[in-house]
Amino acid sequence: MPTFDDVLEEVGKFGLYQKLILGLVCLSSAAFSYLYVGFVFLAVTPDHWCRSPGVTELRNKCNWSLEQEKNYTLPLGRSGSSSHSQCERYDIDWNSSSVSCENPLLFVQNGSWDLPRTACQDGWVFENGLSSSIVTEFELVCSEAWKLDLSQACLNLGFTLGTIIMGFAADTLIPESPRWMLSQKKNAEAINVIQKIAKTNGNNFPKDFEIVEECSEDLNHPSFVDLVRTPQIRKHTLILMFNWFAITLIYQGLVMRLGTLGGNIYLDFFISGAVEIPAAIIILLTIERIGRRLPFAAGCLLSGASCLIAALIPDSISWLSTAVAFVGKLGITMSIEMVVFVNAELYPTFMRNFGVSVCSSLCDIGGVAAPFIVYRLAGTWVGLPLVVFGVIGLIAGSLVLLLPETKGLTLPDTIEDVENITRTKEKILKTHYQPVVLHSTDIKDPTSVKMVSET
Repeated sequence: MPTFDDVLEEVGKFGLYQKLILGLVCLSSAAFSYLYVGFVFLAVTPDHWCRSPGVTELRNKCNWSLEQEKNYTLPLGRSGSSSHSQCERYDIDWNSSSVSCENPLLFVQNGSWDLPRTACQDGWVFENGLSSSIVTEFELVCSEAWKLDLSQACLNLGFTLGTIIMGFAADTLIPESPRWMLSQKKNAEAINVIQKIAKTNGNNFPKDFEIVEECSEDLNHPSFVDLVRTPQIRKHTLILMFNWFAITLIYQGLVMRLGTLGGNIYLDFFISGAVEIPAAIIILLTIERIGRRLPFAAGCLLSGASCLIAALIPDSISWLSTAVAFVGKLGITMSIEMVVFVNAELYPTFMRNFGVSVCSSLCDIGGVAAPFIVYRLAGTWVGLPLVVFGVIGLIAGSLVLLLPETKGLTLPDTIEDVENITRTKEKILKTHYQPVVLHSTDIKDPTSVKMVSET
């Protein structure tokens, strides 16, 4: 007896209608993409140091270069490296007449190199860059740097709230799934959508057709309890929630990190975006040949391993570290593309949208955590964020291997289907189905479609 999947074969699985809907969804996503990636340019933190009263006048008087000014008047970083301190200055008066141009610190050293320091009290000097940023505009460095993280975190919190609100509004913009309509006994609405799909795709929907769909507890509205009640669905929910969090954390973290590398940010950003093209091609070539689980897991594992390797590469060959990190970006892009439809394939029809919404809400949490990891941990060690991303990526990829392979299986309609999802397509028994018979009185145009029962 034909099911909804048989109907899709008649009206077109991915015809013009489905492509138009996909295009609209992609346009809505593209409209907000600059909010995610624009932060890379808006939050650029250039090299900076404390503004010291009298230093500018002394530099002009002594005709120093910028490098000479730094070497003569700035303390070294606390790590003892050759780089200067960005958040402290010498607590001395540079307007003193005893200051010489050849050795300006001689008058306060008194045989000791341990000169008094103090925090920046008169603002900062920022190295001239290609453009200003919110960091230079509002001096969001040192003790004020946490506000930079907070601004991006608030953006992701806003997306979380918007997801809840627009989730209801979207029902008025994008047609509901006929499969879901049938499971909710919205027979007339389902037939109208099926007719529209067939017409747009240039196909004819048979006049006499009977669709078998489940008539059971699925009519109830799903709740979070349904996502953790049974063993398989509970496992899927926990693994997918962690993966949504991990994938978004790593993806956004690697994008934000571009603003901390100190190289050509525009070139780095271009390469980072370009690697997403081969990632998409790899997915298209593998999902129907290899399946879902292995490319999904491979993307996370590749990203995690690349981040760990990049973190351990010496600073002297930083270009290699950047190149390896781009490989990690390719891997995490594969995963972020896979998690979207794998999530949908692991839930029954009546809770599919709800399951995807709950699991994907963790991506906003990952987006909130990303700036704090990228910018705060990098202050301790520039490679530390990559270590965090690497460990999380490896854990996420390992967990994906615990999910079932859904290649070749029809979308599950009931909880029992999900609990038996490890069986092959031919072995899935649906003896609990009862036919949903749609009569001519169920639709506005009774002459176009009529479904009759064979019983």
